[in-house]
Amino acid sequence: MGKILEGEVLINGTDIWKEYGVFLTEEKKGGRENLNAILAPSKAKDHVGVDFREHDGKKYSRVLTPANTERDVTLHFAQYAATREEWLRKYMAFVRFLKTGKDGWLTITFKGLGLTLKVFYLESSTYRSLTYLWQEGVQASSYRVKFREPEPIV
Repeated sequence: MGKILEGEVLINGTDIWKEYGVFLTEEKKGGRENLNAILAPSKAKDHVGVDFREHDGKKYSRVLTPANTERDVTLHFAQYAATREEWLRKYMAFVRFLKTGKDGWLTITFKGLGLTLKVFYLESSTYRSLTYLWQEGVQASSYRVKFREPEPIV
């Protein structure tokens, strides 16, 4: 599993699989939640118009320059470790890493797509333990993380 996941997702240049045992996952087999979130276009900013009482409708500039609003991107992660202690250590470190970033910023590179997002952490949600943490042995979990992309790539 390691060679397949290695180098696929980098955050601030860190391979999240090698460093934290974290990789992108989907809710169900064949799901595309991550791809949909990464490629969902942002909304367009409103064009400013002037509403003269004496004219019908609104008047806009002859040239309308498109601009995007910021957007939120929610990614689904899974995390794996061989032992309970390793999993807890890596889980705590990964969450701190996401919240801290580099001056608060995270640059997420998706090797397979050839895309990079510049975002910051907003929140984690829908944490799901996939194994029983109270027992020794292999541990796994999944969770969603919401990021804000102030200057969307799409």
